[in-house]
Amino acid sequence: MKIRIKLYAMLARYLPGDAVKNEADIEVDDLTDVESVLMQMNMPLGECHLVLVNGHYLSPSERAEHLVNEGDHVAVWPPVAGG
Repeated sequence: MKIRIKLYAMLARYLPGDAVKNEADIEVDDLTDVESVLMQMNMPLGECHLVLVNGHYLSPSERAEHLVNEGDHVAVWPPVAGG
């Protein structure tokens, strides 16, 4: 099934070559959880600080349990610091 992944800041380097700006449509298997999507993209889980699915926040403990559905939008931000 196809989902859209949006990666922000330094995570954009994990997008496939056909990405437009900071997002791409990717194929995942049925019954795939969010954590598996991140691992499929070869992203270190420790760099995935803020994860939203269709605009809803998923805590780190929910990511291995939350299954994605056809057409879902998964957005991921790295940890940020500022002053």
